[in-house]
Amino acid sequence: MTDELTPEIPDEEEQPIKQRKNGLYPGVSDELAENMKGGWADTELHDLEPIGQAPHAARRRAALSARFPGERLVIPAGLLKTRSNDTEYSFRAATEYVYLTGDQTDGSVLVLEPRADAADGHDATLYRLPRSNRENGEFWLNGMGELWVGRRNSLDESAALLGVPCKDVRELSELLKEATGPVRVVRGHDATIEQALHDKVTAERDEELRVYLSEARLVKDDFEIAELQKAVDSTARGFEDVVKVLDKAEATSERYIEGTFFLRARVEGNDVGYGSICAAGPHATTLHWVRNDGAVRSGDLLLLDAGVETTTLYTADVTRTLPINGRYTDLQRKIYDAVYEAQEAGIAAVKPGAAFRDFHDASQRVLAAKLVEWGLVEGPVERVLELGLQRRWTLHGTGHMLGLDVHDCAAARTDSYVNGTLEPGMVLTVEPGLYFQADDLTVPEEYRGIGVRIEDDILVTESGNRNLSAALPRRSDEVEAWMAGLLGK
Repeated sequence: MTDELTPEIPDEEEQPIKQRKNGLYPGVSDELAENMKGGWADTELHDLEPIGQAPHAARRRAALSARFPGERLVIPAGLLKTRSNDTEYSFRAATEYVYLTGDQTDGSVLVLEPRADAADGHDATLYRLPRSNRENGEFWLNGMGELWVGRRNSLDESAALLGVPCKDVRELSELLKEATGPVRVVRGHDATIEQALHDKVTAERDEELRVYLSEARLVKDDFEIAELQKAVDSTARGFEDVVKVLDKAEATSERYIEGTFFLRARVEGNDVGYGSICAAGPHATTLHWVRNDGAVRSGDLLLLDAGVETTTLYTADVTRTLPINGRYTDLQRKIYDAVYEAQEAGIAAVKPGAAFRDFHDASQRVLAAKLVEWGLVEGPVERVLELGLQRRWTLHGTGHMLGLDVHDCAAARTDSYVNGTLEPGMVLTVEPGLYFQADDLTVPEEYRGIGVRIEDDILVTESGNRNLSAALPRRSDEVEAWMAGLLGK
């Protein structure tokens, strides 16, 4: 990253929002300042077509407007966060903002202003930074100017792409301070906006807005389902990439697996949707193993839990537990096949009208029966399930909603989600597992350090379900054949 010092803008009233943080700004001659103002081509883009999300986002805004008539609604995209000194983390716009706009620009804010007659709904306006100012030198004197971080769309370009009128975000704080009437804001993303509204909002009312936007995402539209399928397809290719380099991972560490999958995510999408879990050997028994610094050994299992996030920020979430040398041992296969059988029961329970909990219960019943059969816990199965004894080894719930967040709709009410009913258009994971910790003295020694999880992304359809990640083999013999084909064995 270039770190050449840049001069400060002389006129404080026209200083851009954020200066470079190193605090050292050599002087600028009048001649250079004048020279930098002119000689630049007009790069305004014309005849732009709306992005694919635009009509879907408009429908979502209309539904939001109908839910909160006569109230001003403020949804920020969020701000850059400092990683270290004068560098920032890569920006990822707030889910609520992306859902309602299709935009991903840091510092932007969607405002729904109630019309004079509340029954007429709202007028939507996007507040965002315009193009860098050439006259005051913002574009080259400021660390966030376009010379440093790249061109951004003009307000007119943004309006054409997003289908929403756009204004300068630097005007928004004062406008919000002067606003009258009821206001709600999505909190936790932009402290400046929250401060401007601090005497106009309440935590309870703002939480109602957050909950509504979480529940609105429970059922996906056609655009979202297509993006999730795209994410899953890229993820499948990422898993293939990993299998092809397992020999290099054995020579290095789990980091090679992480890096290999990340390359696919960056080439075909925006990023990984969450920290990849590349857990080899006993690390597979740690549910969220993301250090990925352990050894990869032939004869062990690799639990790979990873997902590509598309450029529109929809993420896959898929897990396969693979034999590093391409063949399961007898015990590994026994445990793997038990998890596969549990997943099959769980997937079969995913259908419209079913309770959300049904697929979890179906999977847990299979796993409890296996644990009783293997003599690891005293039956009968009903007793085990009633007391939850299987959870020592199954550990977690069997799935969750999926979408813009890997654990999507997390703010939804219990009655709408966990205690709710499945509907066509919902997308969820089914991911049972068995985990025998390396220090678990209640199981035979040969079980210790083995962890298996199988996870797929399931769309609820009108007639049942569709496995979006079906392209990746699941059955143990199919996994072995798939790996052999990729490795040319």
